[in-house]
Amino acid sequence: MVVTGIGGITGLGNAWEAIRDRMLAGETAVQRMAEWDRYEGLNTRLAAPVEGFDVDKLYPRKKLRTMGRVSRMAVYASERALRQAGLLGDKLLQSGRTGVAYGSSFGSTPPVIGFAALITEGSVRHVTATSYIQMMSHTAAVNIGLFFGLTGRVYTTSSACTSGSQGIGYAYEAIKAGAQDIMLAGGAEELCPTMAAVFDTLYATSVLNDAPGTTPRPFDAARDGLVIGEGAATLVLEEREHALARGAAIIAEVVGYGTNSDGSHVTQPNAPTMEIAMRLALADAGLPPEAVGFVCGHGTATEHGDIAETHATHAVFGSRMPLHSLKGHFGHTLGACGALETWLALNMQREQRFLSTANLTTVDSRCAELDYLIGEPRNLAAEYVMKNNFAFGGINTSLLFRAMPA
Repeated sequence: MVVTGIGGITGLGNAWEAIRDRMLAGETAVQRMAEWDRYEGLNTRLAAPVEGFDVDKLYPRKKLRTMGRVSRMAVYASERALRQAGLLGDKLLQSGRTGVAYGSSFGSTPPVIGFAALITEGSVRHVTATSYIQMMSHTAAVNIGLFFGLTGRVYTTSSACTSGSQGIGYAYEAIKAGAQDIMLAGGAEELCPTMAAVFDTLYATSVLNDAPGTTPRPFDAARDGLVIGEGAATLVLEEREHALARGAAIIAEVVGYGTNSDGSHVTQPNAPTMEIAMRLALADAGLPPEAVGFVCGHGTATEHGDIAETHATHAVFGSRMPLHSLKGHFGHTLGACGALETWLALNMQREQRFLSTANLTTVDSRCAELDYLIGEPRNLAAEYVMKNNFAFGGINTSLLFRAMPA
C-alpha cells in the first residue's frame, strides 16, 4: 500500500516548503481571537485559524451549495492530493474502484443556528435545503465524493481526534482487502468557538491569552492546556502494483495500522490500551519495535493526555525513541490532526529532518523518559515512522509508514 499524493491546508500555509520554513523561523499559527471576547464565560481566547481561505472563485457555485467551510477545506486538500498523484480528472475516479475514507469531529456549525431557531423560536426561516448537508458529521466525505465523482466506497469517520487517522486506516484496510484500488483518505476541521468551549468546560484549554506565541506546550512542565486549530489534509492511497503500472511517483508506503478503544472513560486516556494500539500496528506491519525510528505523537498539551501517551510510548519503545508533537505549531486540529500531522511527518521523513515540538523547553517529570525533540531540528534517517492519535471516547489509532527514496 503506497501514498501517491498528499495535499493539505494549515494555519501556516498550504505547501510543505512554506510551512517548513515558517516552522524553522519559529512561527506558530496560534493567535488571540479578539472576536471571541463576546463569549461570556469562555476562558480561552486562543486558536490557530487558517486565514484567507476562499474557494468561491475556484469552484462552481452549484457545487459549493452543499459545502460548509470544513467541506471546502477537505475538497481543496483532496484536489491538491489528486493533482500530485496525477489523478485529477482521470477516469479511474469513476471506475468504482476509487473511494473515500474521511472524517471530521463535526460538520459545519453555522447551519446549526437555523435548526436551533426552529426549536427555540418555532421558525424554519433559517433552514435551507442544504443546511443539513453542510452540518452533518459525514459532510466532508460526501462532498469529496460528489465533487470528484467518486463511485467507490465511502467510509465516514467522525471519531473526534482520530477522524483523520481512522480515515487513513480504513482506506488502507479497504485496499489491502482488495475492495478498492485507490482511496482518498484524511480529515478536516473548521474552527468554531463551540469546539473551544467543549474543552474549556473540562478546564483543558490554554488561557495564556496575552502570550499566544508561547502556547500550547506539549509535554512541557509549564503547559496549561490545548489550543484549537483548523485545517485539512488528504492522502491518496493506492495499491502498490496499480500505482507502479501507471507510473505514479511513490511518496511513502503504509505498512501497518492498529486501532482499539479504552473501554473505561469517555475523556480520560488510558496508557495500557494506547500501548496495545501501537503494538497492533507493529504486528500488522510484521515489525519489531526496534525498526521504528521516530514517533510523531498526539501531544495535545493536556496533563492526562501527555502523561498517558508518553508512558504508553515508553512501554513499547523504551527511552531511546525520538518523539515530537506538532500541536505546538498548529494547535489541536481535532478531526484533521491525524491526516494533517501525517502529511507533515512524511515530508520530514523524506527530508530526514524532524522539527522539534514548539514551546517545549522543560519536559514534565511525570512524563515518561523519551528522546523529546527540543529546540533545533533533528537529522534522522528513519525508515519507519509511527503516527499516533488518541480521541474522546477512548479511541486509539496508530499508523506505520515506510520511507521511499526522495
